[in-house]
Amino acid sequence: MTFESSHSVSLKIWDRSAIDHTLDAAAQDLSVKANTTKCRIAVHASGPNTFTLSVRSDDRQLATA
Repeated sequence: MTFESSHSVSLKIWDRSAIDHTLDAAAQDLSVKANTTKCRIAVHASGPNTFTLSVRSDDRQLATA
């Protein structure tokens, strides 16, 4: 099951052995669609076996030392 928009995607991943590969591939695809780098893609566990990937907005700054 997949829900998509231009800046987010939600995935239901049943196979635990495929989670890393699936999320990495989804982050790459979303970064291409959003014309941004993969490091601006946030991944959240949004439910049992469900993950939401979204593009972080420009106003969120990473902490710097």
